[in-house]
Amino acid sequence: MNQKKKYDYLIVGAGLFGAVFAYRANKAGKKCLIIDKRSHIGGNVYCENINGINVHKYGAHIFHTSNKIVWDFVNSIVDFNRYTNSPIAIYKDQLYNLPFNMNTFYAMWHTKTPESTLAVLESQRKDALDALEGRTPDNLEEQAMALVGKDIYEILIKGYTEKQWGRPCNELPAFIIKRLPVRFTFDNNYFSDKYQGIPVGGYNVLVERLLSGIETKLNCNFFDNRLELEQIAEKIVYTGPIDEYFNFAFGRLEYRTVSFEMEELSCPNYQGNAVVNYTDIEIPYTRIIEHKHFEMFGDDVYSVKSTVISKEFSTEWSPGMEPYYPINDERNTRLFAKYKSMASDNDNVIFGGRLADYRYYDMDVVIWNALNAKI
Repeated sequence: MNQKKKYDYLIVGAGLFGAVFAYRANKAGKKCLIIDKRSHIGGNVYCENINGINVHKYGAHIFHTSNKIVWDFVNSIVDFNRYTNSPIAIYKDQLYNLPFNMNTFYAMWHTKTPESTLAVLESQRKDALDALEGRTPDNLEEQAMALVGKDIYEILIKGYTEKQWGRPCNELPAFIIKRLPVRFTFDNNYFSDKYQGIPVGGYNVLVERLLSGIETKLNCNFFDNRLELEQIAEKIVYTGPIDEYFNFAFGRLEYRTVSFEMEELSCPNYQGNAVVNYTDIEIPYTRIIEHKHFEMFGDDVYSVKSTVISKEFSTEWSPGMEPYYPINDERNTRLFAKYKSMASDNDNVIFGGRLADYRYYDMDVVIWNALNAKI
């Protein structure tokens, strides 16, 4: 007769998937232990408080969704503020609103009506399509110009994308840009989702409340004590890299990664916006995040006399670096399918989250998947 194990679930990773799963399991009366190799909970949504400013330690995280179930769930844990993502792009000292909308086109072409803007766009699209001579775009550069024309591509896409991927656009696959939204309205809201905001007090509040009353061990690497940890729970919820779980049996999956240069400045308002993209290839970073603008609005910005900015750099990933963005090319897609097949054969392990699924997820999708995982 098998002896009952100490925990119903060992949850590897205290990010959003692990925290939401643990919350649900705890509510269902299950005993959980959640571990994380980092010194904090929250995964990549973790915020570091610097002089009253919640700094998004692993890059900007802006919650948005059209899923009312997910929105109601997170708001049942913590209130969300009114933050609306309206990024700015800078190219050779000229400012442009994102996403591409009438404000963008006025700055670029001085067109004032949808009709005049569409005429310019269609002319440039036609030039790009004529250059293709009837064939399908072979690379990202051709795909982008066929969608939005030469000016938008060269000013707002080319440099930023090449910095992101570390390769010329004419060497990147066309499928990376399947569509580029163009709005013929003066609307700077980047997302079209119905709900949007940042947790009041930062993401740490959300994760701390999800894990309230649940045993948590930090600085605990699953792979350092794997044999012991696998014996203490009936089931494992694993949110780390799927290839590492299977000891890289078929080889390593590949990623892009990002690094950050953080500065605390003595001025109260550095750039007037949370997100400013730098699309000029000569500038090495892709964007600057000014963190206080995620949670401070209007005159509140000046209630804290300093500010914190992060310059974001996209770089090649190598083992030991933080994996951020999956490279979903033919090789990695084929490799992941092999690992996914192995995972499907394992009834005692639940795989979830961006690393275990080898997929870039918006936060609402991670939470939705965790809400629907079988307990």
